[in-house]
Amino acid sequence: MNQIPAPPHRVLFLPGASGDPSFWHGVGQRLPAEWEKRFLAWPGLGCQTPDHRVAGFSDLVALAVTELTSPSIIVAQSMGGIVAIELALRHPDRITHLVLAATSGGLDISRFGAADWRADFLRSYPKTAGWILEEKPDLGLLLPGINVPTLLLWGDADPISPPAVGRYLATVIRGARLEIFPGADHGFGKAMFDVVSDCVLSFVMDSTAKRFHSCSEQPNRSDPLPE
Repeated sequence: MNQIPAPPHRVLFLPGASGDPSFWHGVGQRLPAEWEKRFLAWPGLGCQTPDHRVAGFSDLVALAVTELTSPSIIVAQSMGGIVAIELALRHPDRITHLVLAATSGGLDISRFGAADWRADFLRSYPKTAGWILEEKPDLGLLLPGINVPTLLLWGDADPISPPAVGRYLATVIRGARLEIFPGADHGFGKAMFDVVSDCVLSFVMDSTAKRFHSCSEQPNRSDPLPE
């Protein structure tokens, strides 16, 4: 009897505080062509067009939920990781894999030596929605409730979310796998799209077999502003 092939994967890409959907385009283009890819933007953040319906993190979560029309891989950068974690906690049945890159995880990461990014971000994006500089979701006590295969990607030269944050998340998210890229700063998801896409593909393909091959490489430095 011939086996029925597994359906192609579906990937939902979440940007960071810049709200820019193009951040993940490089990674998406290198993943298998038959995979469905959706690149979200965050209205009102960075240089994105505002939407009166988006005025905080809860609205971003609601926006992302509308895209979870079928089971999906979530790939999230920085602040987008907070939205991704909320999705994983609320809708684990709709998420097959969770990939978090350089996120705070909804923690106060100043205790891990993180630099305050807000002043530099505001200089770069003076028209950004003000709430992004003020809201600080606290998900610390909820993180052990994540029950989705999780890949954590970090750069060891990231002042905004230092690798200590990734190491901590790896201890509190059940079964999470951590990759730390030498020399990479906060924007490695865009600057190192080839290595990151290989990492995501390896994780998705191998997670059910409980094996994971290191995909760290020496990257080029990227702009350390949050994206």
